[in-house]
Amino acid sequence: MVEPAPPAETAPPVDTPDPGLRAPLLLLSVLVVATCGLVYELLAGTLASYLLGDSVLQFSTVIGVYLCSMGIGAWVSRFVERGVSRRFVEVELAVALVGGTLAPILFFSFTHSSVFRLALYGLVTLTGILVGLEVPLLLRILKSSMSFKDVVARVLTVDYLGALVASVAFPVVFLPRLGLIRTGLLFGLLNALVGLASTWMLGRTLGNPTSLRVKSVVVCLLLGALLWKADVMTELSESSMYADEVVYAKQTAYQRIVVTRARHSIQLFLNGALQFSSVDEYRYHEALVHPAFSVGRNIRNVLVLGGGDGLAVRDILRHPSVESVTLVDLDKGMTDLARDATWLKEQNQGALSDPRVTVIHADAMIWLEERQGPPFDLAIVDFPDPSSYALGKLYTTRFYQLLKGALTTEGMAAVQSTSPLFARQSFWCIAATMEAAGLVVRPYHAFVPSFGVWGFMLASPRPFDVPTEPPAFATSLTPAVLRGMFDFPPDIARVPAEVNRLNNQALVHYYDEEWRRWN
Repeated sequence: MVEPAPPAETAPPVDTPDPGLRAPLLLLSVLVVATCGLVYELLAGTLASYLLGDSVLQFSTVIGVYLCSMGIGAWVSRFVERGVSRRFVEVELAVALVGGTLAPILFFSFTHSSVFRLALYGLVTLTGILVGLEVPLLLRILKSSMSFKDVVARVLTVDYLGALVASVAFPVVFLPRLGLIRTGLLFGLLNALVGLASTWMLGRTLGNPTSLRVKSVVVCLLLGALLWKADVMTELSESSMYADEVVYAKQTAYQRIVVTRARHSIQLFLNGALQFSSVDEYRYHEALVHPAFSVGRNIRNVLVLGGGDGLAVRDILRHPSVESVTLVDLDKGMTDLARDATWLKEQNQGALSDPRVTVIHADAMIWLEERQGPPFDLAIVDFPDPSSYALGKLYTTRFYQLLKGALTTEGMAAVQSTSPLFARQSFWCIAATMEAAGLVVRPYHAFVPSFGVWGFMLASPRPFDVPTEPPAFATSLTPAVLRGMFDFPPDIARVPAEVNRLNNQALVHYYDEEWRRWN
């Protein structure tokens, strides 16, 4: 007796696309996915360096945690045995949500410093695990569309190409044009669109793709709405970071510029660090500029390194002997603001529009290396504090040797040098470094209410006496005050410090250790 054949079963969905038809589209998805993955990593590193300082430490730890988490994600992928295509789409949507909202979540959590690091490394870990799942799942989806060696070669090639695209486009295009929050949400939306598109590319392998398509559309709409309101989110996050009303904010290729307004003053912040308050900035800039003029001989040609706000240039132009000022500042966004913004033009008295002033946008160290032309009678060096290795190089023996070479034999230099009270060893490290570069150095300090006791170096290739006669138009300097600026009481007196060189950057370590006690 012949037994009847069992009823035919519905074949389960297979986890492969149509051979030769959708594989190129999936490889294009790899390119998008790889670009998004690296952008999330760069976002986290950049944001951590902005908010926590020490860019090398922050990027190193973020990259390390992210790569380790990707390894965990790749290992976890081995436990996905069925429904690989469906899991891939779900991972894409999860990456879109976590990576896309990473920047706004971290900005808002920064106001509660106790949870910020937990949020930072928690989100980096979760994002890394999800990104680590993507490529192994795609390799398995593509494995029967082409030979194993072709799958690995093509997927990894496109993956690395995506990393290149992200690493170039992030600092050059997306960060200065969109800012951190918009960039994260945009790439989150791209991830979600890949997930949505995959529901068609992998349609026959998903069984019933309808639920995934609905989820994908919901995620796309959510991220699209957040992207539409990104400016509001940015304003809210920055308002929570600053005590006063934020009246201007711009992300340039190099830094985040934020201006706040209090009842009787305005404040300028770069990457979250206060640069000046209009209430007392004159005390800082008079201390930076005028002592050098009191010692210098017939100062006509002046070099300003940094100081893109134009405030030091303003005080330089008050001296009638000055014929030309060359300002070298890396960030065109800062000098444009100083030249065009009404509130800052009023503060710097239109200094950058003066016909005697030439503005050059360049890295100061490279510019000094390549400089041609006659030497200067005076150099004013007004860089931010050495909170990172990128800034620390501007406080090294090599930099000060170049600075010395840019001066006449009778020339003077004045250098802002952080606080001898709050960062005592850092301050004296700068003095030791300038001396090691062959300059005669006279350290001095001034009281600026917004910053406390602040330090400077007066230097020259030649020996010189301490200045005693400030210009008559100075409002915070008298002969007695000027002499007292060069007197150091025991609590800020000289202490031993290592010379800061390019190959060790001892100053950055001193600075981080000392200022960490006060933050």
